[in-house]
Amino acid sequence: MPSKPARRSFIAAHPAFAGGQDTPRAFLERCLEQIDAREADVLAFVETAIPAARSAADAATVRWRENRQLSSVDGMPVGVKDVIETADMATGKGSPLFTGWRSGWDSASVMALREAGALILGKTVTTEFAASVPGPTRNPHDLARTPGGSSSGSAAGVAAGFISAGLGTQVVGSIVRPSSFCGVYGFKPSLGGINRGGSHDYMSQSCQGVLAASLDDVWRTAIEIAVRAGGDPGYPGLAGPMTTPEAKKPRRLVFLETPGWGAVSAPLKAAFEGSLARLRASGIEIVGRVNASEVADVEAALGDALKVTRDINGRESIWPLNIYAERDASKLSPQMRDRLTESQAMTPDEYRQSLARRAQIRALYARLASGADGCIALSATGAAPLGLSSTGDPSFAAPGSLLGVPALSLPLLSEGGLPVGVQLLGFEQKDADLFAIAGFVEQILG
Repeated sequence: MPSKPARRSFIAAHPAFAGGQDTPRAFLERCLEQIDAREADVLAFVETAIPAARSAADAATVRWRENRQLSSVDGMPVGVKDVIETADMATGKGSPLFTGWRSGWDSASVMALREAGALILGKTVTTEFAASVPGPTRNPHDLARTPGGSSSGSAAGVAAGFISAGLGTQVVGSIVRPSSFCGVYGFKPSLGGINRGGSHDYMSQSCQGVLAASLDDVWRTAIEIAVRAGGDPGYPGLAGPMTTPEAKKPRRLVFLETPGWGAVSAPLKAAFEGSLARLRASGIEIVGRVNASEVADVEAALGDALKVTRDINGRESIWPLNIYAERDASKLSPQMRDRLTESQAMTPDEYRQSLARRAQIRALYARLASGADGCIALSATGAAPLGLSSTGDPSFAAPGSLLGVPALSLPLLSEGGLPVGVQLLGFEQKDADLFAIAGFVEQILG
């Protein structure tokens, strides 16, 4: 049966830390109690580093007591997706090819989190090479259902109350979709927003982001990383205030149906349309394909979003998949071997055509910025589906990845008692503006 959410916000505990009623060590122990109670069923972690986390929590407790904390995430329990390197734990990439593999180094984001005082509690389960073949993680709301992928363990860990935030990556739907299925907050930044150094997701649409217990936990975690590690080379990186951007009412939002709308159930459509009506009642203008030709043009173009994304990702996956296959093809899933065969069959000209199509779609979307503050859509076609053999339909998440714009999933809807996210999309390098909109939307929709 579905269970109630157990999200555990670290930022919400700040006043208790400052006043001495709580400590980061006590906060961590509550997380560990929840892990003891549920991890055997949820299976969010590949590996944990509990003694090191306790030691770091003790140091953070002293700093909070003496009012010299290193950052707003000093003492926060964090999980790290198992495609992102950590010096003290293996990076298995969801594949038997890399069982026990260690680089001996922290990735850029993990280094930044440690410098900020965060506790790296463990490595969280990912799908095979952060692609489509699921790991063992189950949805904490209903163990018979998928948590989504590929940031499966990070989403489930936050939802179960094991961690306050988890690092994730997204190239198609790997942050937005599991955030929706598990009922947590998920943030995919603008392209290049967070430094991916030491993260094994090499493709041109790949982004590193954050899944967390609240909007505050998401922003604070992301910005504390960005101020220390920056963005990807050649990108300005995530920018904004060190506190969560103040809620701001948008003048106009674009309702994007996306190619996933046809798969949404009638009750969920009605619930989402009810949310749009509440936003309109608050004074926000909502426009869509039926009353704005520029939106209709974008919707038509986004019909290609998933195909173009998969074509680009396919060509960009030839390396390292060819190297992995040479090492031991028997340790690759059949799906991954098929993907390599398809990738190798794609010609350079076909890849260039896909890149050109992506650029056209991005240009069409960018025009919306002249008349709108952002876009609103669902995060998934419905609640997490039954079964663990698939990570679910990525139709709603793929557009944000293709466009390279910031995307936020907010756990504001439900279907059959299970969570469904409302997705907000912004414009390139306007991530802080999107958080300001999200704060207002959350106030209205609750």
